Amino acid sequence: MTCEHIKHAHPVAPRASGCEECLKSGGTWVHLRLCLECGHVGCCDSSPNRHATRHHHETRHPVVVSFEPGERWAWCYVDEEGAAAPKEALKFMRE
Repeated sequence: MTCEHIKHAHPVAPRASGCEECLKSGGTWVHLRLCLECGHVGCCDSSPNRHATRHHHETRHPVVVSFEPGERWAWCYVDEEGAAAPKEALKFMRE
């Protein structure tokens, strides 16, 4: 069963086209994640700096979606559960 955080996710415009912190520092990323609370774009846990997870720890925003073209999944940090991203949450996703 999908967690309540993912069920109630809503579309949020991304604040950047790449990992916000890596763009500022000159860092690199492997994949991108979009916070569905505030639009923060951060790098995944396979990236050297894991900025998406750091963002969750700093803000407690619960849900991210993959910000990779063609990927349509969500992850809830609170419940440690993944699911298909709700269609409503994908309005601003890249193709």
